[in-house]
Amino acid sequence: MTRPLRRLRPFRQVDVFADTPYLGNPVAVVLDGEGLTDEDMARLAVWTNLSETTFVVPPSSDEADYALRIFTPGGEIPFAGHPTLGSAHAWLEAGGIPKSPGTLIQECGMGLVAVRRSGTDLSFRAPGLRRDGPLDSAHLDLVARGLGIARRRIVAHRWVDNGPGWAAVQLASAEEVLALEPDERGMRDLMLGVVGAYPDGAPLRFEVRAFAAPAGVREDPVTGSLNAGVAQWLIGNGTAPRAYRVGQGARVGRQGVLAVRAHDDEVWLGGRSVTCVRGEIQL
Repeated sequence: MTRPLRRLRPFRQVDVFADTPYLGNPVAVVLDGEGLTDEDMARLAVWTNLSETTFVVPPSSDEADYALRIFTPGGEIPFAGHPTLGSAHAWLEAGGIPKSPGTLIQECGMGLVAVRRSGTDLSFRAPGLRRDGPLDSAHLDLVARGLGIARRRIVAHRWVDNGPGWAAVQLASAEEVLALEPDERGMRDLMLGVVGAYPDGAPLRFEVRAFAAPAGVREDPVTGSLNAGVAQWLIGNGTAPRAYRVGQGARVGRQGVLAVRAHDDEVWLGGRSVTCVRGEIQL
């Protein structure tokens, strides 16, 4: 079989969960991924060396505006939050028109995900969890060793897996979360989020850090999928209010801010995005 000739394809690199360029989480977006093989996509994801690289392809569902393939340097994943918003931003900026005004529908490995536009913000409806419930004792031991803390400092824990495989633990404060110095070898098998609350009256309600070594990402700057799962957990048990703001990325030089809001039984998560690179890529 003859391999198709490479051609120039529209490309964006979008910074997500920030309105100032280079302070959020970047995603590389190939706006025409039709005809690329899995190997082509995986190779580019390794080359960009970003948390995620995405490829917009034709959907199989009549309801969807487009389908999205999402790759980390470690391989394809069924869903991720900041790539969802960054790809929607790029698609709209490139002239995409949703079938339903104000809401676009993305098809991905987790099914159909709704994305809403409100002014300059985009937000996605959190998908259902593939796995929830408390972590078992052995997994908690791994987490504590990886984080380099005593297990008693973990005040709560939960599976919050909406595709990438996230588990999450809560510490007593945002200050403790920011002070963590994880052991890289101890974290190599963990897809882990850590959350802690700020004092009452602070501009942000929580601080989050995300560690994703199995996906090829030591610490993710700002993570939509993790925060969506954490929001479902913490709003569901009454720890978090139905609307709040989260900070993430300070320890890796970013200033990500995520807005969470619950509507009835749905959780929506979003923020600002800004395009940093526009052009074409030869694939």
